[in-house]
Amino acid sequence: MAQAEAPHVVAPQIGETHDAAGLGRARATAFVLPALVLIGVFLVFPALWTIYLGLTDYRLTGLAAANPQVVGLDNYTTALGDDRFHTSVWLTVEYVAGSAVIGQAILGFFLAWTLRGHRLKALIEGLVLLAWILPGSVVAFLWLALLDRDEGTLNAILHTPGFAWLLDYPMASIIVFNVWRGTAFSMMLYGAALESVPPSHLETARLAGASTFQQLRDVVLPRIRGHVLTNLLLISLWTFNDFTTFQLTKGGPEGRSEILPIYIYNVALSGGRLGFGAAISFLLIVINVVFALAYLRLLRRRST
Repeated sequence: MAQAEAPHVVAPQIGETHDAAGLGRARATAFVLPALVLIGVFLVFPALWTIYLGLTDYRLTGLAAANPQVVGLDNYTTALGDDRFHTSVWLTVEYVAGSAVIGQAILGFFLAWTLRGHRLKALIEGLVLLAWILPGSVVAFLWLALLDRDEGTLNAILHTPGFAWLLDYPMASIIVFNVWRGTAFSMMLYGAALESVPPSHLETARLAGASTFQQLRDVVLPRIRGHVLTNLLLISLWTFNDFTTFQLTKGGPEGRSEILPIYIYNVALSGGRLGFGAAISFLLIVINVVFALAYLRLLRRRST
């Protein structure tokens, strides 16, 4: 009886392996290239152009518009010595701390914690999300109608006719406005994070006599700390660059609500000092990068 021959297996040649690897890299590059082009066109190029404009005296009108000159770091030194810029930075810190770090983060967590298993959870979440998904111009118009000094809804409810909320309390008004508008994101993120906390752990802590605060401190927060850091980073950056409040106060009255994005708009477009505004914009980018690096350091410390 003849012995069956073993199947002949042809090993791939080294050249064929390299060709396959090269083809895979080419396909991967083809998929990634459109995204890289979009990033370059809409992010990298505007950032580089902003840096260049910040080194010039470019204006929207006049001789500097036709023939801008490079002035080096003069725009930055002027900004750092400008009292109006210092005031705008401080107002921005107040706005971010009040509406994002304290307002949205705490209120969002409170809603997510309170609505766990609540029968009206879907309805309440839908109402909160409605404030977040509406266009900024629509939301601003609603709040103008709410805070109007003559026929505003809030004055009608409180029986305080003629009280000018946006004139007497501009910062408090835009902080409350941003908390109302942006809390939905924190609520949804914390709601998803709380799903990862085992109910048995909470039940064990409750049976051991732990109070609600102790349950949050010892059981909940250690498990969702990464979500807390992510939420704080995102809402801080979004609030830091928020321009929606311009439709409410335009930075007034007398600059009392002129946060940095509005300040940049006023000096660059309304004032025509585009080079100076670009320098302030670059400083704003640097502040955002500092925020991101601080977040990454905290996250790395948490993982180690």
